[in-house]
Amino acid sequence: MRSMRFASVRLSILALCLPALIPAATVDGIAIHSTVRGKGPKAIVFVHGWTCDESSWQNQVPFFKKKYRVITLDLPGHGKSGSPTSGPLTMELFARSIEAVRVEAKARKIVLVGHSMGTPVIREYARLYPANVAALVSVDGVLHLSGSPNAPNPDRMKGPEGLQNREAMIRGMFGKSATPAIQDHILKMMLAAPETTAYQAMVATFDASNWTEDRFTVPALGIYADHSASDDPQYFKKIFPNGSTVEVPGTGHFVMLEKPEEFNKILAAFLPEANF
Repeated sequence: MRSMRFASVRLSILALCLPALIPAATVDGIAIHSTVRGKGPKAIVFVHGWTCDESSWQNQVPFFKKKYRVITLDLPGHGKSGSPTSGPLTMELFARSIEAVRVEAKARKIVLVGHSMGTPVIREYARLYPANVAALVSVDGVLHLSGSPNAPNPDRMKGPEGLQNREAMIRGMFGKSATPAIQDHILKMMLAAPETTAYQAMVATFDASNWTEDRFTVPALGIYADHSASDDPQYFKKIFPNGSTVEVPGTGHFVMLEKPEEFNKILAAFLPEANF
């Protein structure tokens, strides 16, 4: 009898230590994988970038779950989430998947942190669901289309040389602080995404219809890589009048993985400004 009680206690302790998997939220019949850690009414939703998954935020979750409810997810077509069977991946679909996860998690207003492609995703979310947004954080995310001939070409992401082209592009994202272990993690994560996802998600990202100049008055922050081509403080202020940007020295595109302690410190200092 005593051994049974001890076993029950051990199981209870184990349950407290494990992350809570949200019962699969769905959007258009697509199952969306997400994970919740931490407790409390204040929730942060971390949104990954192109061909990435929720493991992009592995160095943020342990830090922020101490004070906030932390929600990570895999966007449609990415990670453990399903893919659409009819119709392509779009910014609207990505944004609605976040809303499905928020509702399933019973979160109220949320802070949205979007890395890379995650920046246009959270902007689309803020357009569709403004009442649910407490603050917006762009992590080395593009703010506008430059029209540069060097911009990524979705057609190069598919076909016989698609995987090779993807790898070359990914390797160009690494900064001085990207250790071999970090590079290996990022390469495995991003190259695991299906070719269809790589192509469609890039098309969605650079669809000109997404790049309207809506202004968002919620508190906003841009955390950018060292000398990032995406950091445009003047334009950021135009889109986010109550926002500002900062660059993290010595980092490449994956700021949060390359210098997690500095990234976490910057984000933690900003969060009290959020309108939870």
